[in-house]
Amino acid sequence: MDQVDCIVIGAGVVGLATARALALAGREVVVLEAAQAIGTGTSSRNSEVIHAGIYYEPGSLKAQLCVRGRDALYGFCASHGVPHARPGKLIVAASAQEVAYLEKLAATGAANGVDDLQLMDGTAARRLEPALQVHAALLSPSTGIVDSHGLMLALLGDMEAAGGMLAVSAPFAAAEPAAGGLIVRTGGAGAMALGCRLLVNAAGLDAPAVAGAIAGLPPQLVPEQKLAKGNYFTCTRKVPFRHLIYPVPEAGGLGTHLTLDLAGQGRFGPDVEWVSARRYEVDPARKASMMASIRRYWPDVAEADLAPGYSGIRPKIAGRDGKAPDFVIQGPAAHGVPGLVNLFGIESPGLTSCLAIAEKVVEAAE
Repeated sequence: MDQVDCIVIGAGVVGLATARALALAGREVVVLEAAQAIGTGTSSRNSEVIHAGIYYEPGSLKAQLCVRGRDALYGFCASHGVPHARPGKLIVAASAQEVAYLEKLAATGAANGVDDLQLMDGTAARRLEPALQVHAALLSPSTGIVDSHGLMLALLGDMEAAGGMLAVSAPFAAAEPAAGGLIVRTGGAGAMALGCRLLVNAAGLDAPAVAGAIAGLPPQLVPEQKLAKGNYFTCTRKVPFRHLIYPVPEAGGLGTHLTLDLAGQGRFGPDVEWVSARRYEVDPARKASMMASIRRYWPDVAEADLAPGYSGIRPKIAGRDGKAPDFVIQGPAAHGVPGLVNLFGIESPGLTSCLAIAEKVVEAAE
């Protein structure tokens, strides 16, 4: 049986960032990806926003890794020619009652080390964005956007240049502890068994299922996956905004917000639709509730302006009534299986945090 140093399951943005970090540290790395190409799951079905670090509980992994990852990501994109921009974001209060939430977000952001936030009244917000109708706003100049596929290609390029390998159409089937590490078995046409010293479960939506197929891992340490679908609608005309526009957050997500792609086209979403199975079609009937949300800050939007776009599914490990959990980076100290690191609940801000998450995985594996 062939043996390698490290196996990473999942070629999304976090898996590729982790594999890159391991390869740059001089370790032999193979990435196993079930699909035929990199980044076909959550990594390519999101807002492509570089988050500043405003929303997350101070001291949490999400807060720490978002702020650290944001700075690292801007540097990586600049040095590797990955298309990105920093248009900034306005989080808006549509009523006086919501201003207190903006103040809370400003305090949370400051506690997390986000030092450039600016609270402003509606008049000041309209100076920045005349089409807005809001009571107040919180400006986040550090929020940006990135070409997620370009980012993943750059991560893959670094990994391969450092000697790492990618195996596509190689679905994970099972693993069991063995002397000096684990034995990993794949399915598909090229089914094989491969030994490794380190196994990183970065399978995103499939991370709990992957963990459940690893012998010796206590089942009570494998969280139940909850599927929170987010639907996006494309704006069919040019939007009159230069900044990203976010309402105050809602249960399960950050609210139906306006983001811009690198060509300047606007898109609205994601909403929150709890589903029991993975399906990515966008129901046109969801436009009505989305329109109601958008009109609270952009009253001039018309029904004809929105067309169904795409959707993604957040890899949540809490239900609709649960408090949003932190990222889970679960190493041998937590579960007792030598050479195994599980990543659970890597939803937003996972893309922003990918380089910092990779550093944490390398630390957990030592």
